[in-house]
Amino acid sequence: MERLSPAALADIDAIVAAHKDEPGPTIVMLHDVQNKIGYIPFEAMEKIADACGTSVAEVYGVVKFYAQFTTEPKGKHVINICLGTACYVKGAQALVDRATELTGAPVNGTSPDGLFSVDATRCLGACGLAPVAVIDDHVIGQANEQNKLVKALTKIIAEEHDKVA
Repeated sequence: MERLSPAALADIDAIVAAHKDEPGPTIVMLHDVQNKIGYIPFEAMEKIADACGTSVAEVYGVVKFYAQFTTEPKGKHVINICLGTACYVKGAQALVDRATELTGAPVNGTSPDGLFSVDATRCLGACGLAPVAVIDDHVIGQANEQNKLVKALTKIIAEEHDKVA
C-alpha cells in the first residue's frame, strides 16, 4: 500500500475535524477527502470510522456502494463513458475502446503516466445525448458524431505533451 504524504494526512485530519460533530458526517467526509486528495485511501476510512464511532468495514461499505467514490488514485484527466443501454446501442463501446487506445489507460484504470483514467459507467443521466462521455466534468453529448470524443482527447494529449516538451 502506498504511503500518504504528511500533507495528505493533515488534509484528512482537517476534514474529519470539520465534520465530526455534524449529523451523518460519513458521506460528507468521504466527498471532501476525495475532492481534496482525488481518492479515498484506507487511512481516511480509518480516521472517518473513528470520528463517527463506527467500523472501518461500515465506512468501506459506503465507499464501495456509491459509484462516485474510488479507493484508487485517478489520473489527472478522468474520462467517463456511459455504457448504459441508450449509449451502448449508439456505439459507446467503440468510444471506450478508442479512449483506452489513445490514453493507454485500461478500462476502469489509470494510464502508466498517471495522466488519464478511463471509467466505463452505467448511466450519466443524459440518455437523449447518447452516447455520452464526460472528460474532467465537461459533458460531451453525441460523442461519436464527428469524432467529438476523439478530438477532445487528442487536444488534451497534445496539450500535455506540450507541457513536457
